[in-house]
Amino acid sequence: MENIENKELLEAQNRLDEHLSSLNKEELSPDDIAECLKILKKEDEDLYYKYLHKLDLESLSTSAIEMPEHMLKDVLENIPKEKLVNAIEELESDDQFELLDYIKDIDEIKAKTIFNELDDEDKKDILKLSAYKDDEAGSYMQLEVFKANLNETVMEAVDRLRDLRHSGEIEMAYQLCAVDEKGILKYCIPLSDLIIYNFSLTIDEVVKSAKPDAFKPKFALDTDKISDVAILFQDFDLSVLPVVDKNGILLGRITPDDIHDFVRESATEQIYNLVGVDDEVEEDDYGALKASKSRAVWLGFNLITAFLSSFIIGIFDSTIESFVALAVLMPIVASLGGNTGSQALTVTVRRLALGDIEFKDAKKVIKKEFTISLINGITFAFLVGIIAYIWFNKPMLGVVIFLAMFITLGCAGLLGAIIPLTLKKFNIDPAVGSSVILTAGTDIIGFFSFLALASWILL
Repeated sequence: MENIENKELLEAQNRLDEHLSSLNKEELSPDDIAECLKILKKEDEDLYYKYLHKLDLESLSTSAIEMPEHMLKDVLENIPKEKLVNAIEELESDDQFELLDYIKDIDEIKAKTIFNELDDEDKKDILKLSAYKDDEAGSYMQLEVFKANLNETVMEAVDRLRDLRHSGEIEMAYQLCAVDEKGILKYCIPLSDLIIYNFSLTIDEVVKSAKPDAFKPKFALDTDKISDVAILFQDFDLSVLPVVDKNGILLGRITPDDIHDFVRESATEQIYNLVGVDDEVEEDDYGALKASKSRAVWLGFNLITAFLSSFIIGIFDSTIESFVALAVLMPIVASLGGNTGSQALTVTVRRLALGDIEFKDAKKVIKKEFTISLINGITFAFLVGIIAYIWFNKPMLGVVIFLAMFITLGCAGLLGAIIPLTLKKFNIDPAVGSSVILTAGTDIIGFFSFLALASWILL
């Protein structure tokens, strides 16, 4: 085990050395740098702090965003303030805002100190982005954008792009945003199209020589929900999307990495929320005590519902004593009911998250999930009924479990669709705790229907 750990440590160290060497044989991504540092911290803290100090400004700034909170705390405590300020100034506006906001969550005073040391232009950009809500497109946009006035020539625009790239102000350009004298976005010209035109033509002449609406822009309002913007990226396979205000004035752009981060964070949040877990607390920089407190809320709810299920079983204790086979078969009813409901729940939550359905589609969604559950209910109820009859040689026991499973699976499909749709109607995240509520519902319905039918038919 020790040899494996040492090998992992040496590999992380070598990768960082190659990344930081002047030959730059292996350029690591920000995620890779953070992961290598994480290994170093676990295996050799002295080496870890040594490499924190060795990171160049670009590597430090980009990897800091990807670090877990405990590692970013180490950066704030061990890296000189001047280097932190210079590192943040290396970033583009959206990343500056994101990193400073992350630092603020850890140490508000440190964040304020760093902010005050930034140059005026960076301060202005960060303040502009911080004015937006977390779920608005404006908070995700990058203010650096390649644009040109309609009366500029292609040559002038290309020369400016060259300067922007050399200065590092823009890392990647996908298109030219053409604006009028008021800064209102008029056209978007992909660079692959722009460079085929005569460089002496003005942008306006380029647009007029093309097909009508060839360069008609797709854009987002700065107040649009970022979830809607993500759908727009997906539907039109976009590489970049300009952002404008209500008057159409160009403010910035949203790039694929921003959308990728949003989609990844949303997916993680939904996976955790489905089982009632706080995704922020589950990150590895939080202690076991805090994580256990986070999970305890829904576990407490689950405990209450478990007692309800036990209470229902207790009502029919005499029935179970008379027919021990019921105790053997009860888990089958509850298990298949829970899985059927989970299938309907997962599909419904995902479609809500992607914007494929809304509450107005509830009737159609519920009907579909109910129908699917009934079909599966009949199939598996018949199969389990036959097995129960052969196993215990009691024909009516087969009838009981057939009817119970048919009812339970049908209701499970209904609940799997109704729960997230109802939560969505009341503006509650449909992923939050849905599976815990569903499990409670399917268990109660399953146990009650099975034992009540057994009392009625078998006794």
